[in-house]
Amino acid sequence: MDRSQKAESVAFLNGVFSEAGAVVITRNLGMTVAQSTVLRNKIREAGATYKVAKNSLAKLAVAGTDYEGLVDLFTGPTAIAASADPVAAAKAVVEFAKTTDKIEIVGGAMGSQVLNEAGIKALATMPSLDELRGTLIGLIQAPATKIAQLTTAPAAKLARVFGAYAKEAA
Repeated sequence: MDRSQKAESVAFLNGVFSEAGAVVITRNLGMTVAQSTVLRNKIREAGATYKVAKNSLAKLAVAGTDYEGLVDLFTGPTAIAASADPVAAAKAVVEFAKTTDKIEIVGGAMGSQVLNEAGIKALATMPSLDELRGTLIGLIQAPATKIAQLTTAPAAKLARVFGAYAKEAA
């Protein structure tokens, strides 16, 4: 890797760290190409990125971002999973880690809050941003539908009473 490629790699990683809602650091323990492809596809489907990076370049890229606390985690064969949604990257990596022992979750961060492996696993159990939005919209809409049902219920009851009187009179 020459100087210009290193500079491009640092700039790319710095952009990832600047835009990420959460970052997960993993250690590759001899994954096959097929396993690595499956992991990358799962992470891509979750809307996250996955990058194997040289530790020295990752340490340079993390400088000046909220994720400076991750510097100590860059040892050994590391890879970085990042996503704008704070839960997406963690969820994808934890799901994949359940299927193989060839990947180790070292830790990560959500903003300036550094998380250990247990913190990443806890983050992965949380609902995603889209799920939270759906729940919130459902909660907001529920009272409106109940109000609509309550306002139409008396009219329906009156119509049934008048209908019953009309049958008796006839």
